[in-house]
Amino acid sequence: MPVTAKLSSRFYEKLGEDVTNELVDWINSVDATYRTELREINEQNFARFEARLEQRLAESDGRWERRISELRTDMITGLADVKSGLKWMYAFWAPTALAVIGIGIGVISLVIRR
Repeated sequence: MPVTAKLSSRFYEKLGEDVTNELVDWINSVDATYRTELREINEQNFARFEARLEQRLAESDGRWERRISELRTDMITGLADVKSGLKWMYAFWAPTALAVIGIGIGVISLVIRR
């Protein structure tokens, strides 16, 4: 939406109607030219910004995919460690549980005899 330049009546009195109208037309054409150039520059800058943003998002996606795959690998390795730990846990707790059950049976048998 172009803004039309207007000059004061003193310009019209000093320079005359034709010269002042020419000056106003020139100012308006310069304004329109600068607006067009500014719009083009802004569109170019925005296009570059979009390209950089897309590049950075692609890089970020790659990093996240790599981290997730590393995490999955760590989880699988950790799961194997947990399974190994469970085997050791059963190896140590099974005899203890058997001893507690044996003591319980012994106490119950002593209570029943009395």
